[in-house]
Amino acid sequence: MTLAAFPTDPAFYAVGITATFLMGLGKGAFGGGLAILGIPLLALVMDPIQASIVTALLVAFMDIFAIGSFPRSAWSKPDLAWLLPGLVAGTLAGFMVFEYVDQRVLALIIAVITLAFTARYFLKTGAAAPSLPVSPRLALAASAGAGFTTYIAHAGGPPLAMYLLRRDLTKTAYAATTIVVFTLGNLIKLPGFVYSGLDQPGVFVKALALAPIVPVGVLIGRRLHDGLSREKLYGLCYGLVGIAGAKLLWDAIRALWPT
Repeated sequence: MTLAAFPTDPAFYAVGITATFLMGLGKGAFGGGLAILGIPLLALVMDPIQASIVTALLVAFMDIFAIGSFPRSAWSKPDLAWLLPGLVAGTLAGFMVFEYVDQRVLALIIAVITLAFTARYFLKTGAAAPSLPVSPRLALAASAGAGFTTYIAHAGGPPLAMYLLRRDLTKTAYAATTIVVFTLGNLIKLPGFVYSGLDQPGVFVKALALAPIVPVGVLIGRRLHDGLSREKLYGLCYGLVGIAGAKLLWDAIRALWPT
């Protein structure tokens, strides 16, 4: 691999650095949730399937820095006992869809999932649901959904949050538990994405070009954990996701039904 193999397009770096930094910031501050940015933003400067593979490689690298950011005492171990098995099952199902479904259809699925979770973020209304004790049934369902959507669209945060936010955990316990879940999830799905990337020329070089931004975003996010507003940061980022997701949907529709 030579230096000449690295991308030279300024747009790639402008979009890629922004997306990587924001994903790392969300990982360090809140345990994740912003990996959903990866595909729709990176798809502005590369193929959506390549964008998915690059995002997978970057978020797996983020876990190296994030997993030690919170003490093990902050993990909600009773929840993890049920979340992790469901995550494994959902991730394996996601791999099957990603690997064997037509890539044009897959791009459409990614776009729909992205826009659905973006709409859910902005349209959520009503009083907060009451807190609940550890629920094996809900934990398994939420984590299976998270495993599937994190493989397909790196959008596992919303399904997991639908369960964990009702557990009335502290902000630190919530972030720490989320990091553990997605560290395992990203580790499980990494071999599949590496395999998928073998016939995608340059995809590993693109990830390598953005990798130096990963520790910067994660470490800054961790430092800002106590003072950073989750709602303000997520509101801005989901706005970007919505715009980029709409373009991804339009491109997927045109690929499936050309005029």
